[in-house]
Amino acid sequence: MKALGIDLGTTISKMATIIGGKPQCIENREGSTLTPSIVAISKTGERLVGILAKRQAVTNPQNTIFGVKRFIGRRYDDPEVQAELKRLPYETRRRSDGGVEIKMGERWYTPIEISAMILQKLKLDAEEKLGEKFEYAVITCPANFDDSQRKATQAAGEIAGFKVLRIINEPTAAALAYGFGKKEPKKILVYDFGGGTFDVTILEIAPDTVEVIATGGEA
Repeated sequence: MKALGIDLGTTISKMATIIGGKPQCIENREGSTLTPSIVAISKTGERLVGILAKRQAVTNPQNTIFGVKRFIGRRYDDPEVQAELKRLPYETRRRSDGGVEIKMGERWYTPIEISAMILQKLKLDAEEKLGEKFEYAVITCPANFDDSQRKATQAAGEIAGFKVLRIINEPTAAALAYGFGKKEPKKILVYDFGGGTFDVTILEIAPDTVEVIATGGEA
């Protein structure tokens, strides 16, 4: 069973899988391992994801959606969410269930749906690049994501067409990649200085296990 590992970032997303016994990042259709976490509806009504969406952001700001990771699984009335919404050029509103809803083109979307569009692009690009289907995925999230945010991230993966094996903390994923194939036990500190979150985690890695000793972070 081969899975796609995905770092669904606030500003940039990446994907990797095991190739020749080693973890390796996969390039997207545009030839880069970095995919901007941006979705847009162009002025002609075409849906754009990644670098193509980013390129037209200046001329089409109201229909170019970025930073949705800050809202996934969170309530519209959350003070932190409200502070972020004030900085955005696109239109948002409170959903009937209390969550965030985002207008893109003539439709309203949830952060889960926007995130699913990013994940779907990564899936299709990986399949095109490697010539094989990816049914399964492991998706990372910030260490401070709560249960609602993790479930929402998993739902986005399922909408994108994946069977999501696990949602794991981003620092833990980094430790797994670092410790892959190493036989000597070590205690390491991983810090993830991302576009929207900053996490620090202390882990103990051994040949068959990775144990989280302490973690902390903030959006």
